[in-house]
Amino acid sequence: MKAVTRRSALALGLCSLTSPPLFANETGAAKKRQLPMSTIFKGESRFKTIVAKAQEENWRALPIGDRIIQFARELHGLPYENFTLEIDDHIESPSVNLEGLDCWTFFEQSLGMARMVAIDKDQYTPEDLLRQIELTRYRGGVCGGNYLERIHYLAEWFFENDARGTCRHITKDFAGAERIHDRRIQEMTVLWKHYRYLKNNPELRAPMKTWEDYIAAMPVYHIPKSKVAATEPKLQNGDVIGIATKHDGGFCSHVGLIVRTNDGVARFMHASRNYRKVVIDKSISGYLNAFNSHAGMIVGRPLEVVETVTDPAVYKANLERLIS
Repeated sequence: MKAVTRRSALALGLCSLTSPPLFANETGAAKKRQLPMSTIFKGESRFKTIVAKAQEENWRALPIGDRIIQFARELHGLPYENFTLEIDDHIESPSVNLEGLDCWTFFEQSLGMARMVAIDKDQYTPEDLLRQIELTRYRGGVCGGNYLERIHYLAEWFFENDARGTCRHITKDFAGAERIHDRRIQEMTVLWKHYRYLKNNPELRAPMKTWEDYIAAMPVYHIPKSKVAATEPKLQNGDVIGIATKHDGGFCSHVGLIVRTNDGVARFMHASRNYRKVVIDKSISGYLNAFNSHAGMIVGRPLEVVETVTDPAVYKANLERLIS
């Protein structure tokens, strides 16, 4: 597969504030479509219990990274459930599932709750958390109901959320960071039968390929796993860690959070397919070295809510700068 150049990506409109046309006859913004709350939010009683604890103990006063880990620890031990984002056959929507987590929803919901309680309110609702999920999960922070609006590849998530001031993409700040070259991005279109929306809407597969080409052209850097141990002292609670893979399909194969335990070790906390639950694992270097397929890590550092970019023009300029 030949990756598009930056010039051709811009010509396709891929750096614009909205997705490329989702269907051949669509020229305007996607009409917003919604799913019932019973479909998009699961685990409301757990949500209320966690939030009540956060308010009683004033987690809002903690730095964002420590706050994320407070919420992440409340999800410790919850069962692993794959494909938790595939909730409908046609309509895309922000969603929360606090009954079963995959690696993406574990870090995302920990971050979402930490951001949510930073906004001073007497009472928090499922809608408050869903808004935070929408902000970080979708391009431009907006979901109108279409599957292609979602950020499907983790490497793109780091660029998008840096551009919107929710998570600083800091991989290149570490010594030894290297760019990943000539990576074929194709998991979604090759394995489309595993994704409900792509299986039931074949017209989405061609535009998904366009997005994959766009992502393949991004300047994605990683810290090779041989150099990760030296970076561990600089990692902080709540850092988002993308596990860079050696294989084609995507840039990353997994994601989790850094939690620094009482022994001072920067450990990898994640929803683990192997353990079938959310776990606090080995040091991040130890975790990477345990799997031959892991190439290294990508690092994002979440930002406080007050740093969120709200001006679309600033977001667009930030994104174009980051992917150039």
